[in-house]
Amino acid sequence: MMVADGFTVHGPSGPLVGPLGSSVVLPCYVVEHLPMEDLEVAWRRADSDTLVHLYQDAEDEGRYTCTVHTQQDSGEIVVQIKHEHLIVSGSDQFVSAYDGEDVTLNCSVETHVPLEDIEASWIRTDGDIMVLLFQNNETLPEAADKRYRDRAEFFTAEIPEGNFSLRLKSVRTEDKGVYMCQVFAGGLSANATAVLEQLGFSSWHIAVLFFCFAAGFGDVLLLCLLIYCRSNNTAPSNKIWNLQLSLVFCPNICLFFAFILWGLTEGSLHETVSCSSLYILRPVMLIWALPYLKYLQDNLKTWIKIFKIIIELVVFTVVVYSVIFENGWRKSAHDSNNHRRAVYIMSFGCFVLVCLILCGLQRLVIILRHRSQAWERRASQFFPILGAFKMLNFLVWLFTVNMFQLVLFITSFDIASLDLFIVGIVQSLLLICILFLPRLQAKFKFLSHSWIILLSIITITLLDIILLIYVLLTTLKREKEYLEWTSVILFIEVLKIIVVFKETVQVAEWSVVQRQGQQIETSQQGSNALHLCNEIMYMFGAVGLVLLSCVTLTAELILKARNGERVVKDLRVIVFPSESVFALYWLVLQMHAYWKIVTTRFTHNQSNSSCLRKTSENHEMDNLSAPNTAVSKTPI
Repeated sequence: MMVADGFTVHGPSGPLVGPLGSSVVLPCYVVEHLPMEDLEVAWRRADSDTLVHLYQDAEDEGRYTCTVHTQQDSGEIVVQIKHEHLIVSGSDQFVSAYDGEDVTLNCSVETHVPLEDIEASWIRTDGDIMVLLFQNNETLPEAADKRYRDRAEFFTAEIPEGNFSLRLKSVRTEDKGVYMCQVFAGGLSANATAVLEQLGFSSWHIAVLFFCFAAGFGDVLLLCLLIYCRSNNTAPSNKIWNLQLSLVFCPNICLFFAFILWGLTEGSLHETVSCSSLYILRPVMLIWALPYLKYLQDNLKTWIKIFKIIIELVVFTVVVYSVIFENGWRKSAHDSNNHRRAVYIMSFGCFVLVCLILCGLQRLVIILRHRSQAWERRASQFFPILGAFKMLNFLVWLFTVNMFQLVLFITSFDIASLDLFIVGIVQSLLLICILFLPRLQAKFKFLSHSWIILLSIITITLLDIILLIYVLLTTLKREKEYLEWTSVILFIEVLKIIVVFKETVQVAEWSVVQRQGQQIETSQQGSNALHLCNEIMYMFGAVGLVLLSCVTLTAELILKARNGERVVKDLRVIVFPSESVFALYWLVLQMHAYWKIVTTRFTHNQSNSSCLRKTSENHEMDNLSAPNTAVSKTPI
């Protein structure tokens, strides 16, 4: 035993004895932990100070020469010793960049293991997200998460030199976080980390903020100017109308561009297409709802002929289901069953074709009706015929589109559920019941009460919406975006029900048009309280919803740049539920107009029947009294 500064060297307690030619172990150990740096261990013969073995700085690796000499000959052999080692080093500094730039995260690997036996991967630590993988002497981009699949790459030419640095192209604010370079080689593993932080706004982000500010500030400014001009009795109606159109178009177009730019930098394809198409089509609904307000009625005649809510329904449905089609097509890219993809293409093509045919036929009916008004008074006889054709066209479209929507939906999301198909048929039947409710009322006497008609309308509508929500939440629960798709499709269903009631009311009005060409204007009737509610709800849709989207998009962009992750995973869960609330109000008005015209028709039919009955009774009384008069006048 030998005591040195700070540690004790232990050895054998006595002499070691062994036979000639055998191996012996000379024990030498230290209990204390010693640093490997500057460590030197030497074995020497005590009688001659001959160096037997030297361990110094852990550097035994190298070439050793063993030479044997005898009197007759000599020989030599060279032995090389390598110890297993794996050293992975990166940059200790934090990396910062502007959004849209390319950044490099350093990772250098030093090892004796051949390249084909090395596995290197870049992983984002918050969620174990695979960014890029090198395995079996090749880069595997398909193993990466879809967010990094086309943006992450190695410096391929420098990999044989041990450079496994990551190049991340077009960084986004959501890329902010800690990245780990993890290497496996010959049973050893090591890693190094790099931190990507402080992502500043790019020019695209500044443009998004500009359009959000323009939409929000412009919306409030236009509303204030409109209120001021309406309160000023001397303001010309032309000026009020221009302000109203500016309020309808300008903020929504600004938000359309904001969502387009948001999609180019941060948003997903589904989110961008759905939200941007909604805001470019919002002016259609806002102009369609203007007749429910008291003012500007003289300026609406030309505009309401063009801006029909059925246009918004058809165009928005086609856009949304084209995104659903893209989702299903991408999922079936590796599907060997070409028959399924052929059915898929055919269904989508027929769906678009039916929608276009509907718009064309509906427009044709409107043109024929307006031209027939310029004819003689008896031209009003064609109104019921045009109404029947319009209704038949709408019925065929309603059932056909529902079926094609089901096929696209089931195929795109790979839903093997019979419930969705059954509910789709039930929904079509419920909406068809709304169309035929006046005929059912004429056949069944228990439907003569107005409160029964009202209860039937409310029950059918609620049942349709509740069934849709239940089926979507149960069938799409495997999808990450099930809440988002539920919100979008629910909004489409509300639009569809509005169109069903609107078309039915319009056909009913045509059927009761008098020979003079007068038409029942149900949308203009109502109390002052109802008109006030209409204006408040209209301003909520024209101003309130725009402000909500502006604030949400701005806050989401700023918080994501600060924290590196989104607060709201998809803006559809805010945009479409709030838009559905706005649409539901106008749906209630359409239900009220439908209920009113159905009950009015029934009352009118009853009064006509009673008049005919009284006329018939009077006629019979006249016929019965005539012989008596004749007899009394006959001379005896």
